Order: sequence, then C-alpha cells, then structure tokens
Amino acid sequence: MTRKTLNITDNLAAYLLQAQPELTPLEQRMLEETGRMTGSSMQIAPEQASLLTVLTAATGAERTLEIGVFTGYSTLAVARALPPHGRVVAMDVDAEVTRQAREYWREAGVEERIDLRIGPALETLDALLADGEAGRYDLAFIDADKRNYWHYFEKCLALIRPGGLIVIDNVLWSGKVADESVQDEQTLAIRDFNQRIRREPMVDHCLVPIADGVTLAVKRHTPRTRDHAGRFSGP
Repeated sequence: MTRKTLNITDNLAAYLLQAQPELTPLEQRMLEETGRMTGSSMQIAPEQASLLTVLTAATGAERTLEIGVFTGYSTLAVARALPPHGRVVAMDVDAEVTRQAREYWREAGVEERIDLRIGPALETLDALLADGEAGRYDLAFIDADKRNYWHYFEKCLALIRPGGLIVIDNVLWSGKVADESVQDEQTLAIRDFNQRIRREPMVDHCLVPIADGVTLAVKRHTPRTRDHAGRFSGP
C-alpha cells in the first residue's frame, strides 16, 4: 500500500496499456487515424475509454450527456455500455470531424444510441433545460473548451439526477495547473474549476490522475453544510 500516487514511467505506462481491455480492430484504427489528424491530442487515452465504459455500466446509465466529441472515441466508450434503448446526447461545434465519428459509430453498431447535436454546447444544454430535462440524465462527460468548464458543469449538474455522475477531463492540464508561472487563459480556467468544485456543496468529488487528469463528481441528494469556520461538515 502507498499513500502517494505512483510515478508513471514509460515502462509502467506501457504495462498499463497492456493490462487494459484489448482494443477492438475498430478502436485501434480510430486511434491510428485520429493520431494523424490536426488536433489529435484532443482524443482521450484508451485507459480513459475503458474507465468511461466501466462507469457507464456501473451507474446503470441510460441517458447521458457528452460535451466535446471530436472523432467519437469517448462517445463510443459510453454508448457501447448503454442498454439498447440508451441514449447519448453528444455535443460538438465541428460538423466535419464529427462526420468521421458517425462512420465509426455506424461501424460499431451504436449509431442509433447517439443523438449528435452540432452547435455551441451551452445553447444545447440550455435547450434541454428549457424542455424540462432537468434531473433526467444519469451521467455526463465534459471534454471541450476549458474556458467554459464551470458553465458546462453547472448546467450538467442541473440536468443529471441525484446520484448521477459527471466526469471532467484534462483537470491536470499536462501539469500546468501546478506551475504558478503558467498564466494562460485555459490554465487559469482549469485552476478556477478545480477550486470551485471543492467548494460545490451539491457534489462529492475525486480527482483521479489518469491520463491528463479526470475528476469524478457525484451529485448529492442533499447539499453539504458548512460549520462556523466555513468548512464542510456532516454526512
């Protein structure tokens, strides 16, 4: 047992991948083809895809949200764990790159589970709330523009049910969040998000150092309360 997260050396990282579920031929091709594209760093790692699949299955999710699709690897990871009637409302602004994602989903046999909406995600989330969808989703995955992370999170928090899960990617931001000399807008936004979620009374959360850092936040049935010093107390 150890009280500190292991340093992931190249050798250990290679072993980690070998110990993950074996990639399907389609997933392997997705990784290779996306790796040759501009912006390939936006694709999640295979271990994150495995995590999303397990979380979707473990929560018994049937209705999910995704903010940021790219070539559709994360969408596929969630969709394949849904029951046949399950749905992912997937949001992205790029109609061209998501056209490729649709091809992958079709080949994987999960296209009918995915409701892709092209346009600003904040507008799509507002439309869902206006349609009375608050509290009707089981899981949300956020992996889009960092400056809007907190806005995405607040709207997802309203849309998921108590006990539902929100998964947020890139919260370690290649280690930049821990380097105070880095002051660019995106790094500042993620630092701000990481601090805000610690003070959010409606979630229990954990930051997991997998890939570029993933935060898991479970929506509470009742908010946490604070003591006289402003610290959270009670169950």
